[in-house]
Amino acid sequence: MWTGINFGTQESKELVVGEHTLNVVSAYGLHAGLDEEAKRHFWEGLDEIVHQVSPAGNLFIGGDFNGHIGATAGGYGEVHGGFGFGERNGGGTSLLDFAKAFGLVIANSNFSKRKVHLVTFQNAVAKTQIDYLLLWRCDSGLCKDCKVISSETLVTQHRLLVLDVGIRFKRRKSSARGKPRIRWGALTKDKAQELECRLSALGALRSSGDANTMWSATADCIRESAREVLGVSTGVSGGNKGDWGWNEVVQGKVEAKKAAYLKLVESRGEEERRACIERYKVARKEANYRSRRLRMRRMVVCTRNWGKKAGRISYSGWPS
Repeated sequence: MWTGINFGTQESKELVVGEHTLNVVSAYGLHAGLDEEAKRHFWEGLDEIVHQVSPAGNLFIGGDFNGHIGATAGGYGEVHGGFGFGERNGGGTSLLDFAKAFGLVIANSNFSKRKVHLVTFQNAVAKTQIDYLLLWRCDSGLCKDCKVISSETLVTQHRLLVLDVGIRFKRRKSSARGKPRIRWGALTKDKAQELECRLSALGALRSSGDANTMWSATADCIRESAREVLGVSTGVSGGNKGDWGWNEVVQGKVEAKKAAYLKLVESRGEEERRACIERYKVARKEANYRSRRLRMRRMVVCTRNWGKKAGRISYSGWPS
């Protein structure tokens, strides 16, 4: 909840959270007994603050408006969610008109709560709802919950009003993407021997100096030799991530499936589309069959190699 020091005050703060700009406005409305000129001055000041907020940013207005919006929407369905408290008065109508003019919604009224979670002001005489939280109507989906914490008291007779907002942040791309990297995945037994010979010739393990110097010299030598033996990636990702183990036959079948799909997308007539669908089904079935057969063949080879190392090969070639 936001409260002011003097009657009819407004205060605006801009917060930058990640890529989102949050405009938080604190307002303290006027008492019902003051004249209309003072009330008009308050609403004009609040209008000026809201006009300065960019529509692209998130706006949150909260405070003690000294008005009752009522328990039901009653003609203000676009700003009143239908879950209010008490009877509407002039101050509540002014707040509803203000919210309607600027495309705002009153978060308090969007959630069905018990009375104890709706009452924001309580004294020995009455229990009322005069503190409200408002936000853009288009941002109402960000509001997860809004209620009064009856056990918390900020100032005399006022209760804590809480708004839960969920803001989604875009995941930052890793800085390592787009940079050429050594193809360590291409390291085989033959290339490992070649890499060992290069390192021995360069004397990578015979550097001198302190520990940091020896470590840096050895690491640089290993990287340079690995670049020459294993190669370096382009740094640009592309293609199917699962096609690294495909042979020429499987790659040909996959390309044929892609071509059949493109013809299906570009087809116009009913007969042409029906024929393209049949060709695409055949190409997809053949590509799936070839890739599945290749995976099974390699699985059998790996299993046989494992069985040979363990010394447990059965007559069928599978580990016993």
